[in-house]
Amino acid sequence: MSISDRRNLIADAAISTVAAAGLRGLTHRAVDAAAGLPAGSTSYYFRTRSALISACYLRLAELSVADADHWEADRGHPDLDSAAEGMAALLHHWLTAARDRQLARFELSLEATRRPELRADLQTADLAVRVRAADLLAALGAPRPAAAADLLVAWTDGLLYDWLAGAPAATRPPPDAGELTAVVRRMLEAALSA
Repeated sequence: MSISDRRNLIADAAISTVAAAGLRGLTHRAVDAAAGLPAGSTSYYFRTRSALISACYLRLAELSVADADHWEADRGHPDLDSAAEGMAALLHHWLTAARDRQLARFELSLEATRRPELRADLQTADLAVRVRAADLLAALGAPRPAAAADLLVAWTDGLLYDWLAGAPAATRPPPDAGELTAVVRRMLEAALSA
């Protein structure tokens, strides 16, 4: 296994650990166990807990961009309908199969508000997602794609948070594709007019 693969395995195990046990459960030993690695492996690659948290931020951004690449691959030049359908599919994926990643992302983001040394990596990770959103909105004709991307990311994060961690999250199922597509279309239309 290459060094890069090992670091990704550890970051993925750390993300799963945070999703399951919160930040209190994020220890080097717990990540070693979750990754199926010998004791000390995580601390070899990520000496401090802050380094491990930063690795989580950057890995989450990498996975989010890879998810976006996946739904964009077959679409060519997007129009509003295909963008809404694609984003809805992406959100559905994040609300179901990648649910743990999103829960960990929210928890890790809150940690950066209390620990300034983590802000830079969180901002780097966030920038990758915002650039992708701006690219999409520019392709759809947004006059100010960066400002529109800020709105779209905020709305998307709000939607994800509400469905995953908000008060009714425990009692309602994830929205279906049609419902998500309608919501995303409204978000895109609003972002494009901003």
